[in-house]
Amino acid sequence: MISVEVMIAGMRFVAALGCGLIAGVFFAFSTFVMKGLSRLPAEKGVAAMRSINVTAVNSWFLAAFLGTSAACGIVVVTAFWRWNVPSSLLALAGGMVFLIGSLLVTAIFNVPMNSALDSLSATDPDQTARWIRYVTHWTMWNHVRTITSLAGAILLIVGWHDERKHHSLAHPTMDQKADADRVIEDPASPKLK
Repeated sequence: MISVEVMIAGMRFVAALGCGLIAGVFFAFSTFVMKGLSRLPAEKGVAAMRSINVTAVNSWFLAAFLGTSAACGIVVVTAFWRWNVPSSLLALAGGMVFLIGSLLVTAIFNVPMNSALDSLSATDPDQTARWIRYVTHWTMWNHVRTITSLAGAILLIVGWHDERKHHSLAHPTMDQKADADRVIEDPASPKLK
């Protein structure tokens, strides 16, 4: 039967992988997708971004993004529940960094900008200026999402590693116990590394 500690460590690992995956998607947008779109004439750039936004909501990306957010939420709750475990602070920080810097930033900044872009009329005389402003601000907030998703992944990986180390010290394997017993029983035996 799988112990609660193993399930919590597994959830931290899954959350870390999700944060890394989402950071990679955001990194792609920050480094070349938005730059490529900004080179298009405004009407084509707006049309392309609208198409990307529709596809993102109806794709595996949304499932990965919301799944990672849920995993980070669970990690945050379990970090408070197991506050006496040294890796809990790293898990709490990693989960919160992703939730605030990625999920919350998306909800407060990127999604409303996407909605405003959807309402932009093709005949709007200010379309070019609004498109340039959109690309600049959307990309700036996407940089924040990229950095915080990556930071969340790093914190969760370090926390997961510390959790595994803590778990293996607290619960040695049968081989480790046998090796320790052998050293205690036979002081002349070679020291284990």
